[in-house]
Amino acid sequence: MESVLKYLDWTTVGLALLCGLLSLIVLEIFRLNLSRRQYPLGPKPLPFLGTIPHFANNPMASIRSLLKYGEITCVYLGRSPIIVINALQTMKEAFVRNGAAFAGRPSMPLSDWITGGYGILMVPYGKVWKQQRRFALHTLRNFGLGKKTVEERVAEEAQYLIREMLKEEGKPFYPIHPIMNAVSNIICSIIFGDRFEYDDKGFAEFLRILSENIQLAGSISAQIFNLAPFLKHFPGYHQKMKRNSDALKGFLRDIVEEHRKTLDPENLRDFIDAYLVEMTKQESNEDSTFHEQNLVMSTSDLFGAGTDTTATTIRWGLIYMMNHPEIQERCHEEIVSVLGFDRSPCMDDRTRLPFTHATIHEIQRWANLVPLGAVHETTQPAKLHGYHLPKGTKVTVNFTAIMTDRENWKYPDTFNPENFLDEKGQFCNNDAFVAFSLGPRSCLGETLAKTELFIFFTSLLQRLQFSWPPGAPPTNLDGIMGMVRSPFPFNTVCHSRETTR
Repeated sequence: MESVLKYLDWTTVGLALLCGLLSLIVLEIFRLNLSRRQYPLGPKPLPFLGTIPHFANNPMASIRSLLKYGEITCVYLGRSPIIVINALQTMKEAFVRNGAAFAGRPSMPLSDWITGGYGILMVPYGKVWKQQRRFALHTLRNFGLGKKTVEERVAEEAQYLIREMLKEEGKPFYPIHPIMNAVSNIICSIIFGDRFEYDDKGFAEFLRILSENIQLAGSISAQIFNLAPFLKHFPGYHQKMKRNSDALKGFLRDIVEEHRKTLDPENLRDFIDAYLVEMTKQESNEDSTFHEQNLVMSTSDLFGAGTDTTATTIRWGLIYMMNHPEIQERCHEEIVSVLGFDRSPCMDDRTRLPFTHATIHEIQRWANLVPLGAVHETTQPAKLHGYHLPKGTKVTVNFTAIMTDRENWKYPDTFNPENFLDEKGQFCNNDAFVAFSLGPRSCLGETLAKTELFIFFTSLLQRLQFSWPPGAPPTNLDGIMGMVRSPFPFNTVCHSRETTR
């Protein structure tokens, strides 16, 4: 070996490495060209990186540009193709008519590292997912989901939120914490059996790291980690995500332990109590999916999904109301004409508040929280729009394209509640409103989210007026891309409507 090394110099070694690298790139280009012939047209991928650079600089503009490739297109996460659905009927073909075939979840190294493969949201389609989702839905309904009891909790919490905001009356303030605290208190009451005060610093930190993790999980850094999972041994944003996740799980484990100490199987207080009882029932079953790891991660999934998305929608709603004060005033006038200033709204009021109801839907359409939906995976060979997709093909939906499709919306490119009103001014749902997705993987908390959005939003506009601080710069409405598209930090000024009567 030493004799061979004598005849090698660094130039030779460098040339050999360069030739090897060029050969790999040529082979990868050849492989990509073969792959692209099997799938729909899309942005041209780079070797090893795919189309990640295409989305890096201006994600929303890149997502909007996908529509030019037709009803379906193809992007690449590294070397892995992802089919993107751009049209409503194609989405229905996949997620509704062939729901089970498109209900899988691909293995994502970052998610697997953080969750351990437990929970509800990111686990593969199969026995574990079905049991955990079915139990969660059944238990949430038992504790008031879709019933008057939850409406009453939301209406009560809305009054706490209004009082908290009025502490800053007339002064610019950043509303993220009170809104997140208010929304999270609803899911807390169902999962934990309790709520947290707005000045609870420990819970405020919990909400902060929850929001931070949701943003980081959809970042370019997260996508790079999924391409190179060995990065978990090195510093980076992924380490912050892991620390945040461990802190969140530690917080939840402490609550689980408190519940375990005070559990009364005959008087269940909340979701955690019900889960602990189910764990006891299943102890003799060796294949049981009910254990503490799934309890903690399922609780984390429910809490995260039940807090950040609704709170972010309300924040976008405040921005749109400040940008369109004439719509804010019309909503207020309608609300007061039906409810007065003192009666809290309930879900039965929706039919009597058609413009407000339409405005809330338009906020959801325009906020477009998940412009490219969570990635699905085919659980078996499937056919979509004439293409044969092998088992394990990644598929997602371009919600931006569907909820701004000119064929389905009267005013696709502007914020206008008339998109949800008929010629008589009555609320009219639109088939292309797919904010909660469709099929087996549709949003687990859709009923709760609709209740929260209607009652919180209506209560706020009933009692408060929102405006931009004097001299506030225009807001970037593309927002910050993460797992959820959130607005850039902003200040608002609120005034009590009581003083303007």
